[in-house]
Amino acid sequence: MSCFEGQLASWVAPAPVAMPLDTTRTIAQLVAEYSTALYRVAFSVTRNAAEAEDAVQETFLRVLRHESRLGEIRDYRVWLVRIVWNIVLDRKRRAKTRPEGEDLADHARALPSSDRAADASVISAQERDRILALIDRLPVREREALLLSAVEELTTAEIAAALRTTESSIRSRIFRARRELAVLLEKEGIPR
Repeated sequence: MSCFEGQLASWVAPAPVAMPLDTTRTIAQLVAEYSTALYRVAFSVTRNAAEAEDAVQETFLRVLRHESRLGEIRDYRVWLVRIVWNIVLDRKRRAKTRPEGEDLADHARALPSSDRAADASVISAQERDRILALIDRLPVREREALLLSAVEELTTAEIAAALRTTESSIRSRIFRARRELAVLLEKEGIPR
């Protein structure tokens, strides 16, 4: 269990709150199973580790608030992805009025292992940053579908459910996103 999962599991542990043991166990299982995937979704949008962790924690706080609905949920993964997706997008919209600062801790976490030469590490980090910047230039709908498909590896049906649209719309968005990204990569001289 990672440190992050341990932190999430610690606040879901049984407490003196009047919550049935089965519900607590179910929520703990959701945290154990989906926290890493939700973190990846949140990080793909925020590109900030602390904000992504906060979004995941807020997701599970909302699950706790709506624990009576857990029996009604057909697909927990899609439900949780939709919650974390809405949280990060809401926060991103609110943050547009504030200037963004760079978090050096994020850069330190993203550094590759010491097995590679320093210059190769710098080049790959720069290429990754350039590719992420190109993805950010894609239209919002295409970018959302591409990130959920490529980063979270959701199926088109799961993405359609999370974004509340049709599967054919998602397939079109992913196709357009990949096509446009290929054009942008070619213009930037980044090999595919």
